[in-house]
Amino acid sequence: MSVPASAGPDGGLEWTNASVRAFAAGDDPLEKVVSTSRQVMAAAADNGLKGPPFDPFALAEMLGLALRARADVADARVTADTVGVRSTPHAPLSGFVPAGVPLVVEYNPTRPHGRMRYNVAHEVAHAFFPDVAEAARHRTGGGALPQYGGDDSWQLELLCNVAAAEFLMPAQAVAGISDVDPDIDFIMAQRQRFDVSTEALLRRLASATTRPLAVLAASRLADRADSAFRIEYVVPSAAFSPDAHRGEQVDADSVLGACAAVGQTARGSLMIGGTALRVQAVGVPPYPGRVLPRVLVIAEPAEAPVTSSAGLRYVSGDVAWPSASVPVVIGHVTNSTARAWGRRGVAAALSRRFPHAATAYYYWAVADAANLRPGMVHFTQASPDPPVWVASMVAQIGYGQGTPDRIAYTALAQALTTVGDWALEHEAEVHLPRIGAGQGGGRWDLIEAEIDEALVRRNLTVVIYTPSSAWRPA
Repeated sequence: MSVPASAGPDGGLEWTNASVRAFAAGDDPLEKVVSTSRQVMAAAADNGLKGPPFDPFALAEMLGLALRARADVADARVTADTVGVRSTPHAPLSGFVPAGVPLVVEYNPTRPHGRMRYNVAHEVAHAFFPDVAEAARHRTGGGALPQYGGDDSWQLELLCNVAAAEFLMPAQAVAGISDVDPDIDFIMAQRQRFDVSTEALLRRLASATTRPLAVLAASRLADRADSAFRIEYVVPSAAFSPDAHRGEQVDADSVLGACAAVGQTARGSLMIGGTALRVQAVGVPPYPGRVLPRVLVIAEPAEAPVTSSAGLRYVSGDVAWPSASVPVVIGHVTNSTARAWGRRGVAAALSRRFPHAATAYYYWAVADAANLRPGMVHFTQASPDPPVWVASMVAQIGYGQGTPDRIAYTALAQALTTVGDWALEHEAEVHLPRIGAGQGGGRWDLIEAEIDEALVRRNLTVVIYTPSSAWRPA
């Protein structure tokens, strides 16, 4: 995020907070908190922590921190544990906690789920600081924004926010969405994988990407549909900082006004501070006592290039209902363990649309165990006019949550090549969902590269479907 206050003599940030300086011990505080957080997550993975989603409660116990639910705590805090009840008597990561006394993270269990998880992760980060036991640590009201704080405590909160993002959304886990053309509906689906708020994920996206984009938060001046919006904050990426400022107003009839419900998305253009922006917006929960949502915006320069292959066409919709009047092959990923299509997501949609295709796959899978080898493909004609085939690509190893990268990239490349051969033979287009990037846990940037190699470079028409965001807690 942008931290314009306390500039040092070289123009950089001058770190004045005593806790921050003690933690950094002469190093750059931001670099050290990122390095420490990543070391902690690597050690936690070695001790069985899986994700996404990553469990901050389990991480706290690995560090030897007690956990206590308290409805009288505003959000969360970490303090010396005077009760003395330790949730983890033999904590494998206790060496990361320098405090000489037991610590407890107290959290409010009535907060929204994503917020509660972030609060706990934030307080876990406080345990890295050597003076953490000297006073209870609470999050500042400004959420680590310097203009809201009366002192330099926002610097400490900033570092803990950075660490919390590393715990819940590690760099490797968000790599698949951070440097590809942003799609707000796809990002909303990924948010469910990480089990974090939309706000947390978008802020993380802005900090992780190398693309020229920024994230803006805005709310209506009044709780009316015809009210103008006011910008609350701007989080620029390293490559782009728009000329937009806190308090600046945006018209009610702009693209922001189209986000009238939580989870509703909209795309369009916006002019802020004399800069033309290409924007994607989503409604998020309103402030207490209000009905209309706040709005978060991914903003890019209007002239920013689209980096996806020119042969890929992205649409918003359901791949089970392909929008084409020519022969189509619908490809989707299946796993090497289950003999039937899944009951969620794309597989469920295809089963409802083409039940006989789902049955045909089942009989093929049970006929010979070798059919479920990674890289195999089963074709079924699902509709005669115009011809539609469903290609089930065995490219996921097992199923279930908690293990990243179930997608087998080599198997996916082999299967996509087979689909490409079929499409060329039948003069068909290839229509795909975001294969492998959902339950498969794969990185979309790598998957997109495989699609380009196996299909687009062979002059096939390829259409990628992203489901529109339905209402969901954001």
